[in-house]
Order: sequence, then structure tokens, then C-alpha cells
Amino acid sequence: MADYWWLVVAGLAAGAWCAWKWFPVRKPLPASRLAEARRDFHRQRERLEAKFVQLGAYPTRRDAPRWMDCDFEDEVAFARNRTTGELTALVGVNIEMEDLGVATSQAGQGTTIHRAATAVFRFLGNRWETDGKAIFNFTPEEAIRFYQRDLEVIGHESPSRR
Repeated sequence: MADYWWLVVAGLAAGAWCAWKWFPVRKPLPASRLAEARRDFHRQRERLEAKFVQLGAYPTRRDAPRWMDCDFEDEVAFARNRTTGELTALVGVNIEMEDLGVATSQAGQGTTIHRAATAVFRFLGNRWETDGKAIFNFTPEEAIRFYQRDLEVIGHESPSRR
């Protein structure tokens, strides 16, 4: 039995490595990297908004309404995931979508409804991305308050109008 002590040590090391790999606790971005990520968001914002609309325009369920148009607000709220340290940018949007509850008119066009929501953008590695998901019925600030166990506010930007 004494000859197999190395198996116990190897097992503990493998367990620690697996726990580190599957349950990472990441350090928050340093202040300089955070400032750079925020600047990158503004540089990439047009591409991100286009991707958000493109992904959101194709419903994931058959009974989900299609997006017809999407208007973005200028303000951005930045938050950090308390567990992973992942940076998130939240932008208020007004989404126009087809109303599935109303029959089409005689001209063949249905009616539309407008829904307020928050677009979610995530900083992955060194690039901002979106999966086209929106948090409906919440402004960015309300979404952060609602998810306050998971998110902490790290900044809010309102562009200066000239």
C-alpha cells in the first residue's frame, strides 16, 4: 500500500486541474484593459448592432414574432459578471416586431408592435460579440438591478451631443 502513494497525489492533482478547468474564477480586467475594452466597444458598435439585428431577425421558435426594425439608444451601461469577471455592455433598444395576434389586413400586411428591451453584448477575449439576445421590458439599469447577484455596474456612458 505504501508503494502506491503517488497514485493518491496524482489523483488529487488531476482533480484540482479539472476543477480549475471547469469552474474558472477569473480575475477582473485591469483598469487599463477595461478602458481599452470600452473604447473597442465604441469602435465596433456599428458591427455589433448590425449583428444583433441580423441574429434577432431570425426567430428561434416557430411561434416567435419576427423583428421588423430595431432602434438603439446612445447610452451604454457596462457591467461585470461577479463570478467569471466577464465584461458586458448593455444598450437600450426599441424593437419593432410583427404582431402575431392580429390577422393580416386586406392589403396583406400585418400590424407591428414596439417593445422596449436591452441588447446584450459580451467581451470575449479581445473582441466584443453578441448572440442577438434581448432582455425585454427592462432598461439597461433595470436589467443590472434585476441581475444584481450576477452583475456589478462598472460604468455608464452617455455620449455628449454637439
